[in-house]
Amino acid sequence: MEHKTALILGATGGIGGEVAASLMRAGWRVRAMHRDPQRLRDAAPLEWVQGDAMVAGDVAHSAAGAALIVHAVNPPGYRDWERLVLPMLDNTIAAARASNARILLPGTVYNYAPELRDIAEDAPQQPRTRKGRIRVEMERRLQEAAKSGDAKVLIVRAGDFFGPRAANNWFSQGLVKPHQTPRFITNPGRPGVGHQWNYLPDVAEAMVRLAGLPALDDFARFHMAGHWDPDGTGMVDAIRAAIGNPALPVRRMPWLAIRLAAPFVPLFRELAEMRCLWQQPLRLQNTRLVAALGMEPLTPLEDAVRATLGAIGCLASVPSGGSQRVAN
Repeated sequence: MEHKTALILGATGGIGGEVAASLMRAGWRVRAMHRDPQRLRDAAPLEWVQGDAMVAGDVAHSAAGAALIVHAVNPPGYRDWERLVLPMLDNTIAAARASNARILLPGTVYNYAPELRDIAEDAPQQPRTRKGRIRVEMERRLQEAAKSGDAKVLIVRAGDFFGPRAANNWFSQGLVKPHQTPRFITNPGRPGVGHQWNYLPDVAEAMVRLAGLPALDDFARFHMAGHWDPDGTGMVDAIRAAIGNPALPVRRMPWLAIRLAAPFVPLFRELAEMRCLWQQPLRLQNTRLVAALGMEPLTPLEDAVRATLGAIGCLASVPSGGSQRVAN
């Protein structure tokens, strides 16, 4: 039986790289597009092809024969979102139409107003941020493409990512600093406010399992629950346990300094815009996903945190032993 082919856009990023690895474990043939594939041929055992996500012909050529296109590409450093994000998605939709492929999009919580609670897939999307409005438009275009028969779509939404491959996220850019044993933990949240975390290998596994289901709607959207930290102390305690220092101090995120620097530092501008999501306990419901898969892949939090800290250079040594997933 011939293996199905998947094209990854953004394979060098955390989400794209993790989904690529999960697809290969599931027996898929995985192709990855990059502007300079020669530089990456030894980085991962993928079929690297040359191309630019901003060039429609490159995406269409790379997607030829693919059954799945993973759209995990984003402009680096949060730059030029308004100019780049939607044209890249339009190129993916056109390529999916030409190759009869399904598009897999990693969804975000940016789409929702922060005061929402227990969010189901059909909850109204009324974002408060510029990036949230772009994400809503992305999903609208995908839904229209599915409705018109131009493409099939799978969206899997999760909370804040963390994991061994994930570099551009709140965990490794906020709570701790890579390549050093933490002397303190920075907590972006408000005391007592819950927050959702999702371990990236779990997200990738769920995406691949969903993509392999024989009967998916043309426009299929699922939410993951991940790890719910009810008062903001759960992730702190997991980091302390992994470090082996239960008294590791916690500092508040310097939001005022970030806001003052935001006009001059693109990353700080994006962080300041997302502050609202740390001030309300926004949580996703996974009822639809559990109905489809029977369970949500879920690595125990301490195992996931230990693996992540070890991968980003925050532990002197990483205990041996594999992670264990349990039903949720």
